[in-house]
Amino acid sequence: MSTADPSPADPDPERPDPEPDHPDHPDPESSGALSVDPATGPGLLDVLGVAGVVLDGEGRIALWSPQAEELFGYTPGDALGRFAAQLLVDEENLATVLSLFEEVMAGTGSWAGAFPVRNKDGTTRLAEFRNMRLEDGEGRRYALGIISDQATLRRVERDLALSTRLVAQSPIGLAVLDTDLRYVLVNPALERINGLPAAGHMGLHVHEALPHVDAASIESAMRDVLSTGRPQLNRFTTGRTPADPDQDHAWSLSLYRLEDPAGRPLGVAASIVDVTEQHKTSMAVALARQRLALIADASVRIGTTLDLWVTARELGDIAVPQLADLATVDILDAVLTGEHPPGAPTDESVRFRALAVKAARPTPATLAADQVGTIARYDTTRVVTQCVRAARPVLVARVTEAELPSVARDAEAATLLAAAGLHSYLAVPLIARGEVIGALGLQRTDNPLPFDQDDVLLASELAARAAVCIDNARWYQKQRHAALALQRHLLPHSPTPTPGLEIAYRYQPAEAAGEVGGDWFDVIPLPDDKTALVVGDVMGSGINAAATMGQLRTAARTLAELDLDPATVLTRLDHTATGLGHTMATCVIAVYDPHRNQCRIATAGHLPPVRTSPGRQPELLDLPTGAPLGVGGVPFEATALDLDVGDQLVLYTDGLVETRDEDIDIRLQVLTSLLRDPARPLEETCDLLLAELRQPGDRDDVALLVARTRPVPTAPES
Repeated sequence: MSTADPSPADPDPERPDPEPDHPDHPDPESSGALSVDPATGPGLLDVLGVAGVVLDGEGRIALWSPQAEELFGYTPGDALGRFAAQLLVDEENLATVLSLFEEVMAGTGSWAGAFPVRNKDGTTRLAEFRNMRLEDGEGRRYALGIISDQATLRRVERDLALSTRLVAQSPIGLAVLDTDLRYVLVNPALERINGLPAAGHMGLHVHEALPHVDAASIESAMRDVLSTGRPQLNRFTTGRTPADPDQDHAWSLSLYRLEDPAGRPLGVAASIVDVTEQHKTSMAVALARQRLALIADASVRIGTTLDLWVTARELGDIAVPQLADLATVDILDAVLTGEHPPGAPTDESVRFRALAVKAARPTPATLAADQVGTIARYDTTRVVTQCVRAARPVLVARVTEAELPSVARDAEAATLLAAAGLHSYLAVPLIARGEVIGALGLQRTDNPLPFDQDDVLLASELAARAAVCIDNARWYQKQRHAALALQRHLLPHSPTPTPGLEIAYRYQPAEAAGEVGGDWFDVIPLPDDKTALVVGDVMGSGINAAATMGQLRTAARTLAELDLDPATVLTRLDHTATGLGHTMATCVIAVYDPHRNQCRIATAGHLPPVRTSPGRQPELLDLPTGAPLGVGGVPFEATALDLDVGDQLVLYTDGLVETRDEDIDIRLQVLTSLLRDPARPLEETCDLLLAELRQPGDRDDVALLVARTRPVPTAPES
């Protein structure tokens, strides 16, 4: 081997050109090329404390290394030139040593083994020897001894043996990668995990050996460990390996930096544990918690009102997007109209009314659904028809092109569903009190997973909870319609015109809960051109309140037509209300005599009427309040009030002015401020009061009666 490098200007023609760098080529250190690191430090030989000693042909010490001095205590001055046997060997071992020396020098071979050596301090230690013969250029022979402390060597051997056994037999996948992050060691467990033999890993990066795992994240973490020395423990990652190429697996990955005794990085060690089953279990638990949370959420969010349409929308809002990408809620039209009792349809086709359509995002599937409020009839080939007729969920886990017509409304809708990417469909019956009232339709377009049996159970639970709320809203709506019909039937349809008065009136049911109350008004012609004006409010709501209102209105009309004083009418009405049992009502009665321009007014726990006059501010009449009807035995008092032509009386129930968030006195001030124009047409006055004082969601109904005095026509003389 030449000690001089060939000149760059005169390259050796026999020397091959160096290969270009290539990512698949191992680095020089791993290929066995010479690597010189000036930053020397303690290595494995230093840990072993390997010493070197050279003897001449006669057994004298010719060379003595510093490690030998450290191992045995003799300085070079103590050792050089002396016979090694006399310096280092006890008398009883001298013959054996000389015999071994002769064998080595005669060229019969080398010798290795443990031998007791005498130290300078007089102690003896077992040293591990590797002895061999050397020759120089002139044929002179020497003996080279490579020596280490036997206890130290045995400890290192045990550590290496233990490490080898642990790596080979560990059930945990173990790998070592060099500083270029290429595999240099893979244990059998990792071979099984990755489905690749160790040779299939060697010299490759992670992304080359395992292209279907999150290699970019793993290699980034390895580089961070290599540069910082900080381990990264229990990193979670998923992917697929050749061991099971068709299934996703999950692994827990821990990374550590390997260092030599000087602290220089040697590479990265990785331990890999397959946690697929634990991951599946945790995912199942998380999904179960999510489903329970969804059911709990449904209990709170579905049925917040007794409005049928709102309840259906609430069901759609719960189902999307947690369970489906699009949801439809349809009710059997026969159930809604009452054509026949709810239950399984008796004919071949079924007529549905669409109540709600909810989508996670704009999609053609929305256009394919029946629009809210429309009616559609489907035959038995349709999935939704099969669902309500069988009263059980129908699952089409994977919707094929051939199955689209059984899901879609028509051919055009099928095209829209195909464009939206519909791939899974589930229809669940809405069953309330044992009767089928409609169906919940669920579609998946964006969610890649098909509906499964767990989804069927969850959807059925949501549908069961929602169906009861929808049915409650349906029955309530029917009762409200009945009560409202009764209420309107009992109210005067068109009061008889009376002399000396211009009349306008309104009745408006509650909006929020759809309650029909017991508010009423009446205009009753009396003898001598007098007129009785009555406004009352039965406490409570629904059909019972409407029926009670009808009884009190009839009694009030009958008593007023006897031309009794308003106070007397209220006294007898109180007796009637007491006889009806648990009935309470407020009432105001005003009897106007146009010939005397006088009005007598009495109230039973009712809000005071408002009087307006041209040129004067509107005023709340200061009247004896009286007790509500039904209290029993409480006297009532009538007050006389003079009215000029053009004066107005405004009678109303508390639903016009009472709210939950404002004081009643403030609301009454607002009422009087709206009546500052006594010349405004009465119909406009009614509309203004309702528009300004009523609020969206008011929970009480309103009866409003406005009367304006006018001149009485003079009867012609006979």
